[in-house]
Amino acid sequence: MALKPTIYKFTIDLSDLDRNVYEQLNLTVAQHPSESVERMMARVIAYCLNMGPELTFTRGVSATDEPDIWQHELNGQISLWIDIGEPTFERIKKATRQADAVKVYSINQKSDIWWQQIEQDLLPFKLEIHQFQWQELQAVAAHATRTMSFSLSITEQTCYLTTGSDSLTVSSKALKTSL
Repeated sequence: MALKPTIYKFTIDLSDLDRNVYEQLNLTVAQHPSESVERMMARVIAYCLNMGPELTFTRGVSATDEPDIWQHELNGQISLWIDIGEPTFERIKKATRQADAVKVYSINQKSDIWWQQIEQDLLPFKLEIHQFQWQELQAVAAHATRTMSFSLSITEQTCYLTTGSDSLTVSSKALKTSL
């Protein structure tokens, strides 16, 4: 019998000062049985960093032909492809052919090694790669509950998350920015 995903419901007061986006989001996110809470929370944060019309979560880690998050134009063209983790060079190359813009948010402790191995191969491609700080994602994951409300303020690509009396920071380092 296959394991079922764990469903999380988030109410997020989003204030993105970098892009002048102020929204209250009600997100329902399915955590795949093989997905860590850190990765799921990275998906939520990446969604907030890129929040816009038609931005949606996909089927996730079980769908190898889709990113974690994407945005389509009305004509069906993929305008934004977002992957979480450390995708292969082949996957990134495929994404740059299918979408107008590609962003990768690396999350693992070993993402520095992944980046050293793939950096030169990605030079000709137009995409953005950001690295979330693993310890900060772990702290956010430790606060995750199945039904969660929090405020998320974004400035200079740093996320300030406030839930109850706890304040957490998730910063990202730009590894490649050429969109």
